[in-house]
Amino acid sequence: MLKALDAGPRARFVTSPSQMGQAALTLPSGSVTMRLMPLPLLSLILSLVTAAPLSREAMKDVDRQRLIVHLEMTESWLGSEVNGLSPGQLTFRMTPDSWSITDVVEHLAIAEPQYWDPLQNSMKREAAGAKSEASDADILWYGIDRTRRAKTGEARVPTGRFENARAALAEFRKLRTTMMAYAKTAQDDLRGRLLIDSRMDVYQWFLMISTHSQRHILQIREIKAHAAYPAK
Repeated sequence: MLKALDAGPRARFVTSPSQMGQAALTLPSGSVTMRLMPLPLLSLILSLVTAAPLSREAMKDVDRQRLIVHLEMTESWLGSEVNGLSPGQLTFRMTPDSWSITDVVEHLAIAEPQYWDPLQNSMKREAAGAKSEASDADILWYGIDRTRRAKTGEARVPTGRFENARAALAEFRKLRTTMMAYAKTAQDDLRGRLLIDSRMDVYQWFLMISTHSQRHILQIREIKAHAAYPAK
């Protein structure tokens, strides 16, 4: 069964729990009207996005730098949101069925490997100069806009796999080390390859892994902002 993750007014990510980590990006046909957004958010997106040239060469310096900065940002933010919290704060739920902060961190620790695998598999294909139907702005908006939500696949639902949030965060950081090393040193053409069974290029999927974490960091902040969230 397909699950849809809305990436803002212009795009929708569709994932299949039966094919972990695989996704497609659907775009509406015809003209597109972008949703109005606060100027600070618009400025952020415009400052990060330029049209990516179609190429069959190593990652552009500007793409590399933007990817590295976003990965560093989300890893740092997640750590700062979790560090120093009490057990009561980490396990607090806004409703009986909602996720706790520990659940969110566990989800990221188990989801990112499932998203990393299709990226690696896609890079085994020859670069064919394929053109993405998505824009980098779509990917970045996905990390910001939490007004549209969908349930994750069963394989990424937190079930208490880790002893605590600290252990889940350590697991998350372990793969991030691998991702960061690849982002810094890769001489591959990520723009010239589409993700397997997707309409976005591999670079955009790599960026989406980080914007997915950004969405859940915002979720943690929503939990902390709840009126019943423990003071300590």
